[in-house]
Amino acid sequence: MINISQAQLIRGSKTLLDDTSLTIYPGHKVGLVGANGTGKSSLLALILGHLHLDKGEFSIPAGWQIATVAQETPALETSALEYVLDGDLEFRQLEAELLQAQHEDDGNAIALIHGKIDAIGGYSIRARAGSLLAGLGFSEAEQSNPVKSFSGGWRMRLNLAQALLCRSDLLLLDEPTNHLDLDTMYWLEGWIKAYQGTLILISHDRDFIDEIVDEIVHVENHKLNFYKGNYTSFERIRAERMAQQQVAFERQQKERAHMQSFVDRFRYKASKAKQAQSRLKALERMTELLPSHAESPFQMAFRDPEALPNPLVTMEKVSIGYDDKTILSQVKLNLVPGARIGLLGRNGAGKSTLIKLLSGQLQAKTGKYEPNPGLNIGYFAQHQIEFLRLDDTPLQHLTRLAPNAREQELRNFLGGFGFNGDMALSPVKPFSGGEKARLVLALLVWQRPNLLLLDEPTNHLDLEMRHALTMALQTFEGAMVIVSHDRHLLRLSCSDYYLVDQGEVRPFDGDLDDYHQWLLDAAKAAQSTSKAGNEEAQTTTPQVDKKLQKRLEAELRQKVSPLRKQQIKLETEQQKISTRLAELEVELADGSLYDAENKAKMTQVLNERTALTQAMDESEMTWLELQEQIEVIEQEFKLD
Repeated sequence: MINISQAQLIRGSKTLLDDTSLTIYPGHKVGLVGANGTGKSSLLALILGHLHLDKGEFSIPAGWQIATVAQETPALETSALEYVLDGDLEFRQLEAELLQAQHEDDGNAIALIHGKIDAIGGYSIRARAGSLLAGLGFSEAEQSNPVKSFSGGWRMRLNLAQALLCRSDLLLLDEPTNHLDLDTMYWLEGWIKAYQGTLILISHDRDFIDEIVDEIVHVENHKLNFYKGNYTSFERIRAERMAQQQVAFERQQKERAHMQSFVDRFRYKASKAKQAQSRLKALERMTELLPSHAESPFQMAFRDPEALPNPLVTMEKVSIGYDDKTILSQVKLNLVPGARIGLLGRNGAGKSTLIKLLSGQLQAKTGKYEPNPGLNIGYFAQHQIEFLRLDDTPLQHLTRLAPNAREQELRNFLGGFGFNGDMALSPVKPFSGGEKARLVLALLVWQRPNLLLLDEPTNHLDLEMRHALTMALQTFEGAMVIVSHDRHLLRLSCSDYYLVDQGEVRPFDGDLDDYHQWLLDAAKAAQSTSKAGNEEAQTTTPQVDKKLQKRLEAELRQKVSPLRKQQIKLETEQQKISTRLAELEVELADGSLYDAENKAKMTQVLNERTALTQAMDESEMTWLELQEQIEVIEQEFKLD
C-alpha cells in the first residue's frame, strides 16, 4: 500500500502539504481533487520519486510497477503502433536480447527468452496495442503513420496508449480526458473500470470520476482529506461538513471575541488580572477553526443579448465540405432563441464541420443557408486560445472590445473569471491552458452573443470553472450548439441532441445513456458485418438484418426511456432532499435550539429530518427497482 505520514511538502515559498497523512490500499481506485495549485500533480510527482518530502514519511511497495502518461511526445518517424510498443521497456529489452541470441545462434538463450516473452504476454502485445489504439480513435491505417504526422492532441493519445499497455501495479492519470471526444471517453471509462491495479486519477470531469473511483482524496488547506465514495458522494458529505464547520467557526469566533473583550478590559486591573491572564492563555490554547468556503471563486454570467431575432439561422438541404469533398449533406436545422442542442457523433463524423459552417468559417456548398442579419455569434474552440496576444494583459484584451468602458467595470467583470488584482494586469504568456481558456470565455461573454457555438469548451477548465460555465448556460437566452465530452455539462445544458453520422444530421431520440448504447450496438454491428464479409460474399440479407437491428434499437429506447426519465426525476428529488437535510443539520448544530423555549422548533426539525431520511430511502429504493427493470429489458433484447 501507499503510505504518507505527517507529510510536509514545500515548493519554492509555497507550502503544499503540512502535517497530513494518507493511506491508499492495493486495488483501490482513488480520485484526487482540489483547486488548481493545491498540489495534486506534485503528489503524483512525489509518488513517482521526482519530488521528496520536506518532513514526514512516504512509502510504496518496492516491487510495484508504476505506469503514467508522458507529457512530451517528440516528432518521430516511428509508427504510432511501434511508438506505443516502446512504452513496454521489458518487452523491448527481451526483443533486443532475442535478436542477439539469434545472431549468435545460441539455442538455449533463444528458448529461455521465448519463455520470458510468453510469460509477459509478448506474443499478444501487438494485438493489444492495436486494440488500445483503435479504442482511442486511431484507424488501422493511422496506426502505421509516423508519430510526427499527428497533432499535439493525438500525440497525447499515443502517450495514453503507452501507459495503458504497460503491465502495472499502480496507474497514475493526470487529466487523461483533455484531448478525448465523448466516444473515446466511454471506451477509456470501460477500460479503467476493468483495470485490476491501484489507480490515482486527477480529472476535472465529474461524470468520468463518478463512474470510475470509489474513494476521493480532496487536497485543501495543505491537507489530504479522505472521503469514501465517488465524487457526487464527496460533494454531498463535504457540503454537510462545511455547513457544520461554518456553524462551529461562527460560534468559536463569538467565544474568542467575548474572551478577548474580557482580557482587553481587565488585564491591567489588579482585581481581575488573574482571570484575564487565565482567559488569555485559553485563547492561546484554542485551536483556531477555519471558515468554510463553499462559494465558487468564479462568478460567470452571460450578459443579455442586444437582440433575439427569430429564427437566428435557417438551413434547408444544406451540404457542407472542403474543396471537392462533401462531409454532410441534406442538413435541415433551424436555430431559434432558446434552442439548446448537443451534437453527438463519432470522431470524424462532421460535428466540428457543422460548427464551422455556423461560425462562418465554412460556406454551404449547396442548399439554403440563411443567417439572420441580427445574428451575433459567440464561438469557442480550443484553437482560439492561439490568437490571444501573449504580451498583452487580460485587461488589455477586454479594453480592445470595450474602449469606452470604465476600467473598474472591466476589472470587476474579469474578476468573475478568476482574473483578480495583479493577474488582470499580467501578460498572458505564462498563463496555464486553463487560464487562457477562461480568458477566451470572458471575451466571448462580454460580446453578448445570441448564438453560442461551443466546441469542447471545458478542455483545461477545472471543476469549479466547469460548474460556473454550466450554471451560466442555464440562464442564457439565445441559442446554443455544443460539442463536448463533458457529460455533466451536456446533461444540464442541452434539451435536444442531434446525431451526426454517415454524412447526415438528424434528431437523436434519447439521452446520453441511449447514445452510449447506440455506440455499443454500432460497434457490434460493424464487427458482425466485418466477420460476415470475410466468410461469404455480400447478399441482401445484411440489409434486412440492419433494418431489424434499427427497429429493435428503437423499441429498446422506447421501453427504457420512460424508466430513465423517472430515474432522473428521482435523482433531482434526492438532490433536493440532501440539500434540505444539510440545512437541518446546521440548525441542529445550533446550541440555542435545545433551549426550553425552542422545544417546539427542535421537535419540528427532528420530525422533518426523520421524514426526509425516510423519503430518501424510499426514493433510492425506487431508483434501484427502476434500474433492475431497465437491466431486465436490456437483457431480453440481447437474448432476442
